[in-house]
Amino acid sequence: MARPNKSRFVCRMPGYQKFHPENRPEHPITILLTIEEYEALRLIDYVGNSQQEAAAQMNVSRTTIQVLYAEARKKLARFLVEGASLHIQGGNYELCNQTKSCCDSKKEKGESTMKIAVTYENGEIFQHFGHTEQFKVYEVENGEIKSSEIVDTNGQGHGALAGFLFGGGVDVLICGGIGGGARNALAEAGIELYPGASGDADAQVASFLQGKLQFDPNTMCNHHSHEEGHSCGDHGCGSDSCH
Repeated sequence: MARPNKSRFVCRMPGYQKFHPENRPEHPITILLTIEEYEALRLIDYVGNSQQEAAAQMNVSRTTIQVLYAEARKKLARFLVEGASLHIQGGNYELCNQTKSCCDSKKEKGESTMKIAVTYENGEIFQHFGHTEQFKVYEVENGEIKSSEIVDTNGQGHGALAGFLFGGGVDVLICGGIGGGARNALAEAGIELYPGASGDADAQVASFLQGKLQFDPNTMCNHHSHEEGHSCGDHGCGSDSCH
């Protein structure tokens, strides 16, 4: 017998469940947004939670919250662009205790937590993501660093490092050079990427929190041999040979 899906916790039911264009109330297409998709959208876009926080509220994994959120955004876009009717109903969910903080009104600006990881070597931002042996991970609350730790990657390759960060609940990665495959993996994991940074790791994280981080979004390690495990130290990733 198939194992039943785990219910997702929903803290607030939608106040309005049916929407349609004013000039076309009988649109032939009806888009169905499930209750848990609505809840993911509410927690992230309305309340202001991170994906990690929303996943914890709903008692699901970050992968699940990413799927729910992506589907909700896609359906909302269809509703706006196509002018179809939108109904919020159904799904697999369980109402949580209505006294929980997730049922409160919008968070005040800056009230959030996140994890920031930096490719790390001897206090500096390491410049070759695929060969990173250590990350320094910072716990941030309301814009302030509360703690940090250095974590070994145990020699994992670039393909596994995104999963390593995802498993550690990381929201943001600051690094030097990074290849296209790793970029895609990080994007799929919902991790924000700030490549092309250099210098003291602690100082650069502080700059990031102040909105002053110097980085280059186009910085890449694009050597085929690097993706296959060749050290890009010979090519100087982070310099002109590795954009």
